[in-house]
Amino acid sequence: MSATFPGHVIAPASPVLQVEALTLTFGGVKALTGVGFGVQPGSITAVIGPNGAGKTSLFNTISGFYRPAAGRVVFEGNDITRTPPPQRARLGLARSFQNIALFRGMTVLDNIKLGRHAHLKTNVFDALLYVGRARREEAELRRDVEERIIDFLEIDHIRHAPVAALPYGLQKRVEMARALAMQPKVLMLDEPVAGMNREETEDMARFILDVRNEWGVTVLMVEHDMGMVMDLSDHVVVLNFGQVIAQGAPAQVQADPEVIRAYLGAGDVGDLRRKLRGEALPSEAA
Repeated sequence: MSATFPGHVIAPASPVLQVEALTLTFGGVKALTGVGFGVQPGSITAVIGPNGAGKTSLFNTISGFYRPAAGRVVFEGNDITRTPPPQRARLGLARSFQNIALFRGMTVLDNIKLGRHAHLKTNVFDALLYVGRARREEAELRRDVEERIIDFLEIDHIRHAPVAALPYGLQKRVEMARALAMQPKVLMLDEPVAGMNREETEDMARFILDVRNEWGVTVLMVEHDMGMVMDLSDHVVVLNFGQVIAQGAPAQVQADPEVIRAYLGAGDVGDLRRKLRGEALPSEAA
C-alpha cells in the first residue's frame, strides 16, 4: 500500500471484547492454547501470524461457531462463551468470512438486508400478511440499507445486481455491507483484502477506517497484508502454533524477536523486517 493513515489514540478503558485463556482442541490436536487479549472500544485490532497459526479458529471461537475446551469470551462484561452465534449477533458481534459467504443468486440489496434479520421483531403472521409492523420494519430497513450502508460503501450502482455477476473485490465489499447491516458494536473481518489488487485494498482500508472513525464501530480483523495491518491498527496480536507470541502497538510487534522468528520461513531477516513494516520487497518493487 502506498497510502499511510494517521494513528488513532485509544484512551484506556475496559475492553469491549475480552478473550481469556482460550484453548480449542480437535481430537488430540490443540488449535489454540491459552490465547488471551483485549479489544478496546473504538480501536482497530489486528490478529496476524503465519499460515496455520490458528487465526480463523480464534475467529470461529469468538463468534460462536466453535466451543472452546477452556477459557472465556467476554463481551461488554458478559460471558458469552456458551451463547449461540445468532444471539451474539443480536448483542452486536458481527463478522465477515475468509471465503465469501453470500447468496450468489440474490441481489446485493437482498443480501445486505439479510444482515438485519437478527434484529427484526416481525412475527410470522405479520410477515405473511405484510401489514402493520412488518411493512414498517421493511420500509425502515430498506431506507437504512440504501441511504446509509450502500451509500457509505459506494455500491449504489450495483444494488440490484446479482452477487454472482460481481467481481471478487465488490463481493467482499457487499459482505462487509451485510455485516454492517447487523448493527455491530464489534465488526470482525476475516482477511478483508485477501485476493484484492492494490486499488481495491486501499479502498477497503479507507472503508475500515471510516467505519471506526465515523460510525464508532470497533474493528477486529485477521489479515495477511502487513502494509494495511501496520497502517491501520492500534493494537496487533501475533499468533503462532495457536499461542500468542507477541502483542502491542505495531512498532513494538515489528521489532519483536519472537515475531521475526515465527516468520523466518518467509525469507531472510532483512526481508522479514521490511515485510512486517509493510514495505515492498526488492523483488516486488521491480
